[in-house]
Amino acid sequence: MDDSPRPPAPSTDLERLGAETGMDLSTMPAGLAQRLAAIGSDFRQLTLEYEFALREVETKMHILQDEFLHLHDYNPIEHVSTRLKTLDSLVAKSNRRELPMDLGVWRREILDIAGTRVTCSFRRDVYRVFELFTERQDVEVISVKDYIAQPKANGYSSLHATVRVPVYLSTGVVLIPVEIQFRTIAMDFWASLDHKIKYKYDGEVPADVVDELREAAQAADDLDRRMESLHDRVHGNVRGNVRGSGSGPTLLV
Repeated sequence: MDDSPRPPAPSTDLERLGAETGMDLSTMPAGLAQRLAAIGSDFRQLTLEYEFALREVETKMHILQDEFLHLHDYNPIEHVSTRLKTLDSLVAKSNRRELPMDLGVWRREILDIAGTRVTCSFRRDVYRVFELFTERQDVEVISVKDYIAQPKANGYSSLHATVRVPVYLSTGVVLIPVEIQFRTIAMDFWASLDHKIKYKYDGEVPADVVDELREAAQAADDLDRRMESLHDRVHGNVRGNVRGSGSGPTLLV
């Protein structure tokens, strides 16, 4: 039997919220900390709803994966990952955008609270999976940003889609926005290392490093195209009876 002393249970709303989120609320201005504590229970409800939305998206993607795996000779989805913004991340984003500490405003204005990343084999697959996913009747497309057709200045490439999916609760249906990033393996490799490098420099990246990252992004793009061409030469453009043109999204913002 473990007789070691246990830490005391949180006794206030502020302490409970700090324990649940891992935030050190004692370092915040008193007014902000008390406001966060007041919305603590509502934030837990928000978190659950967005977690359920991620499960909905993830399930739909896994169904596509299994269909391709068992009914077709080719599976374009390599892997799927999800993430949910933490409370401290939401607070930071609210401060950057000068939004009030109000969950209703967060729901309306911050559309990437829930995020999913879908990594595909090739560029063509990115568009194909995007089309197959967004053709579903219960998926509402809010916006699409095609950074593959038009990469960011730093070389970043990805297809971003913000969608709404229904979450069925005991109290009714709520529509929750989810940001989905569709990438190739090469795009994901570059983006992951780019993030780590920039984190090391705390946003102040030397110009020569920025230039090399941009060159590396071009090399990743060249590799994408070369591997897709090689795959088509060996296997042909494998499509079977799968819908989706693979030529790009129909909605661009």
